[in-house]
Amino acid sequence: MHVIVHIPAQMEDRTMHACAPRSILPRLLLTLALLAAGLAAVVATPGTARADGCYTWSRTLSQGASGADVTQLQIRVAGHPGYGGVLAIDGSYGPATTAAVKRFQTAYGLSADGVAGPATFGKIYELQDDDCTPVHFSYAELNNCNTTWAGGAVSATTAKANALRTMWKLEALRHALGDEPIRVTSGFRSHACNDAVGGASTSRHLYGDAADLGSGPHSLCRLAQQARNHGFNGILGPGYPGHNDHTHVDHRSSRFWSASSCGI
Repeated sequence: MHVIVHIPAQMEDRTMHACAPRSILPRLLLTLALLAAGLAAVVATPGTARADGCYTWSRTLSQGASGADVTQLQIRVAGHPGYGGVLAIDGSYGPATTAAVKRFQTAYGLSADGVAGPATFGKIYELQDDDCTPVHFSYAELNNCNTTWAGGAVSATTAKANALRTMWKLEALRHALGDEPIRVTSGFRSHACNDAVGGASTSRHLYGDAADLGSGPHSLCRLAQQARNHGFNGILGPGYPGHNDHTHVDHRSSRFWSASSCGI
């Protein structure tokens, strides 16, 4: 950092030479140099994680921690559990959360120590909007069938919370695929919306924790294959009845992957 001080020539003549002893000039220059160094140090020193419009962590988290702040962290790293893994959102910072944090850190070029501190939280703040959704997805995308979150198999609050967790997993999937867009064609459905589109009576869309993905920069098979690394127990794609035009992902309780045309 450079600090440049401009002294008008007239002032310099009158103050520096006519009135002041010659010894003042070296002292002034030294003071300015120290000031510049001090300002540079302030700029270069990383501070604590900044406050965020959605959620702000107030402490560093590591294995053994528990609480609501751990839950908030788990929601945001649940898309990094590793192949076939599903991270429990339980507010307990155990080995699985540590591993997911490490994968998140690695994915975004951070030091992968499994400890969530200012650098990790700072990256999360960059990735989320003030309504807590990840920057590349929105509630509107995950609810394009009706204007509220009511009328499904769970309460509106639960359906919306499930959709938020889905979006964070989709954000991880998107990043792993080179940060190219992912097109969501269907998310939460009320019973009325589900019936209107011919959905199954037990559809996970009724719970708000499912998303149908259309092809775009990536093929449906590429989406289905990569989704296996991002915390989805349910993956249905080309080759599974009724899924040749989209890839479906969800959070069902046990694993069911089927996309025979994609080798799944």
